[in-house]
Amino acid sequence: MDVSPGWPVVICLVILLAVTVVADRVGRIDLDRQAVLAAARAVVQLTLVALVITAVVGSLWLSFLAVAVMFTMAVVTTTRRVGAPGAWPWAAAAMACGVVPVVGIVLLTGTVPLAGIALIPIAGIVIGNTMTVHTLVGRRTFSALRDERGQYEAALSLGLTSGQAIDEVIARRVPEGILPSLDQVRTSGVVTLPGAFIGVMLGGGSAVQAATAQVLVLFAIMATQAVTAGVQAALIRRRLLLPDDLRDGLAA
Repeated sequence: MDVSPGWPVVICLVILLAVTVVADRVGRIDLDRQAVLAAARAVVQLTLVALVITAVVGSLWLSFLAVAVMFTMAVVTTTRRVGAPGAWPWAAAAMACGVVPVVGIVLLTGTVPLAGIALIPIAGIVIGNTMTVHTLVGRRTFSALRDERGQYEAALSLGLTSGQAIDEVIARRVPEGILPSLDQVRTSGVVTLPGAFIGVMLGGGSAVQAATAQVLVLFAIMATQAVTAGVQAALIRRRLLLPDDLRDGLAA
């Protein structure tokens, strides 16, 4: 099966975008403008990415450079989304702790060849899901630290350290950032057929090959998100990975 650029694809995309905009307006979601801008960015960015990948995929070093750029953009995006752009080095550290070992394991075990054609898509999937969990954990924990300031101060008054008091607030929020991906793993093949499975099938692979690729991707996502969330939580407890208002407001 081949999905190539052409009028059928253009017509389909326009209709789907129109459905999105109408649904946003009817449902008073007020995201129709953002949806149009996101769609435009997606088309431009994916077109550019396709051209870049075509140019660099033959060189392993250029492929690593492309992955580094993807990782950098992921760090910039997630730190802005959680409102902590000044903490980007710590966000990068937390995400790297999840991405590097997972991609390394996949490559060193020979599961996929050490070549640009395999490195870029695998690393891209891992980095994207690492960014997602960092954003979810950050938004939930930072919101909790603002809303439950009284609990934090009460913990301090009982003799807990700042890190222990922070943990009292965020401990139950961190798993919430991982649960969506665990649900995806739990329901794969029953509720949904995830992207890697569909991609292999569209590329002409067998159902068994598609299932194998998808299981690999799901296990990689679980590993990178678990490590990233754990390191992120540790950095939050140490008041390193925080927005400016929380870093200044949470007493040591």
